[in-house]
Parts: sequence; C-alpha cells; structure tokens
Amino acid sequence: MATDPQSGPDASGAPAGSDAPVPGLDAVPMYALGRIGKAHSLDGSFGVTKPKGEHLVQGAIVVVAGVEREIVRRSGTDAKPILRLQGIDGIDAVEAMRGTDLFIPRASLPELDDEEYWPDDLVGLPVRATTGEPVGTLAEVLTMPSVDVLRVERDGAVDLLVPFHREAVPVFDVEGRDVAIDLVFLDEPVPGAGDAPAGPAATTDEG
Repeated sequence: MATDPQSGPDASGAPAGSDAPVPGLDAVPMYALGRIGKAHSLDGSFGVTKPKGEHLVQGAIVVVAGVEREIVRRSGTDAKPILRLQGIDGIDAVEAMRGTDLFIPRASLPELDDEEYWPDDLVGLPVRATTGEPVGTLAEVLTMPSVDVLRVERDGAVDLLVPFHREAVPVFDVEGRDVAIDLVFLDEPVPGAGDAPAGPAATTDEG
C-alpha cells in the first residue's frame, strides 16, 4: 500500500506536504499511481486518470513534481478515485498541475506473491503467437471488473485487447520475457495461415 502518513519534517528537514521539493527524491525509484485529472470541486479535489486506486488512500503521502503531499480527502472508487492533496487548493491550482503524475517510492509497495507483478513492470514485454510469430508489444494492463486485460500494440494494425487468463495467454514468463497469446482462441488471424499478418505487410522475393 502507499506510504504511511508522515508528521513532522522529513530527512531533509522540510515538512512533508510543503511546497519545497525534497532533495534526493529524483534518485529514488518510483511507482506511478496515476495522473491529476480534471478538477472535481472548488476545494481543489480532482479526478485521477489511469489510477492504481488501491494505493490512493486518505492519509497516504504521494510525490507530485518532486514534492511530497498528503492525500487529505479520498472519495469515489478505485477505478475512478477523487482526491484532494495538501497544498493544492482551488480549481486554478488543479488545472495548473493537470496531467502531472502521482508517485510513491517503489520501496513502499507491499511484497508480492510468486507469479504476481506490478502492471507497470510488464509494459514493453514482447508478445508472440503460440505458433511463434511476433504479434506486438505489451503496452498496458487494464484493470476490469471481471478480468485484467492486456493491451498489445501491433505495427500496421489496431491494438489487440487480450483477456488475461490461461486460455488466451497460455505462456506468461516475465523473467524470460516470453508472452504468448492464442490468436485462434481470440478469433484473430494467425500470421502465415492465409490471412494478413498482424504486423507489417509481408513481402515476397520474386528474384
């Protein structure tokens, strides 16, 4: 979960939640929890885009543009959280920071069980068909009510949305960087099986 609320000064001597950037934070590995979205009310509350809502709890400390700020109000749902941060008051202040990332130090994240991974750590993994042909790159893990969904970017084709369960993704080896999806199960054309490939158009050598 997010870091515990802090009271008093941090290691640099600056009070947590002050507007002064904390020295050394730029060297701390961070985990993105979402971005500041549209203002939600006159008091400086705002919606969060692409949230990891389970970490955005009242009292937690998040890092915004190098500044530690306490979440002083939390409402909404994990999928659509609404926050108010210490020191960001009013619509104008929210609009000035709209699009800014919310972070927590990675060291504050809870330990994961075997075969569990943080979604951000999966971005960039190559994705292939179970028959071996390259399909694309894992671009995002979407959290849905019933099952997580992998968004796979493909060259020359629209993104492919793949339900993250064994039938659709029979191979998922993060350490080995090997992710295989079953295109037949997904009712997608299999490259080399008589349909147009999911990637760039194939060329033939007529020489």
